[in-house]
Amino acid sequence: MTGSSDVTPVAILVEDERQIRRFVRTALETENWRVFEADTMKQGLIEAGTRKPDVVILDLGLPDGDGVDFIRDLRTWSMTPVIVLSARVDETQKIAALDAGADDYLTKPFGVGELLARVRAVLRRKAGGTTADLEAFHFGDVEVDLTKRQVRKNDALVHLTALEYRLLTTLIANAEKVLTHRQILREVWGPSYVAHDHYVRVHMGHLRRKLEDDPAQPKHLLTETAVGYRLVP
Repeated sequence: MTGSSDVTPVAILVEDERQIRRFVRTALETENWRVFEADTMKQGLIEAGTRKPDVVILDLGLPDGDGVDFIRDLRTWSMTPVIVLSARVDETQKIAALDAGADDYLTKPFGVGELLARVRAVLRRKAGGTTADLEAFHFGDVEVDLTKRQVRKNDALVHLTALEYRLLTTLIANAEKVLTHRQILREVWGPSYVAHDHYVRVHMGHLRRKLEDDPAQPKHLLTETAVGYRLVP
């Protein structure tokens, strides 16, 4: 089961390759999802509007348009989680999809286990609300008290600068979601800093040294190569 609720979750699968649709549908139906398919961008938007899905799984290369345009259109009226399926090796395409409002992406070919893990992650975020609803957040042996604005590792207080704390809480608010460098810069530093990728790298390095057991091989503050970062609790 996907969760304890009696309500069957709904997925919209927007993909023009029949074999991929069959593969994804079978994986989701095994987890008791209802799956509705569309093979064009136009039909996918109609399905998303009428089915009120819990998640949209979207191919970027569609016969009548680009998946990034689908996301931009969807985001004008819905915050339904979107997981992108991409055969494109160009990282800029993934970044464009994430910047447009996608929640995650998978590169083709992908495995059933990874797909289902990503789906579970976006559902947890959808159910979990924002940091405004939380008093504390835990990952590894780190506890972040969001009310007192205190961070502890192994019960010892850790000093973070204001920027480091803002970076950490931005990652917490989007836990398990890939955030691009541009998204992080806009949230933490402001829109005039979106070209300064090195700011994120430097401050992420500081956070890892303070919060990870092995900063060189982090288990929670993860790099998504050439794209951005992800916090995994």
